[in-house]
Amino acid sequence: MKLTSTVLGTPEPRALAEFYSKLLGWPIRTDEPEWVTLRPDDGSAGLSFQLETGHVPPVWPPVEGTQQMQLHLDIEVDDLEEATALATAAGAVVADFQPQDDVRVCFDPAGHPFCLWTRS
Repeated sequence: MKLTSTVLGTPEPRALAEFYSKLLGWPIRTDEPEWVTLRPDDGSAGLSFQLETGHVPPVWPPVEGTQQMQLHLDIEVDDLEEATALATAAGAVVADFQPQDDVRVCFDPAGHPFCLWTRS
């Protein structure tokens, strides 16, 4: 078995794919109205974006009775400030609550959380 992709539901698959393409530098490989896929040039596991018209973004930090985070992406970076600036320029929002100094919790344009982190 081989993991080929992590799939994120979104009301706008193409827009979210473009965000992650800017963030990760991966090209769009499949581009359909309800399904868009990114994959790095080395062919390893990528990200896919599926149309989900009823998407409800999770709440961070968690609040009982609200949509809970079921997954998040961890993205290792060399320079946390530079990567955070790139992410926000591409459309990310930095979370108010930050659990660690060497991590930046952010939300993509569809509200999915992801973490930028650097080795200390």
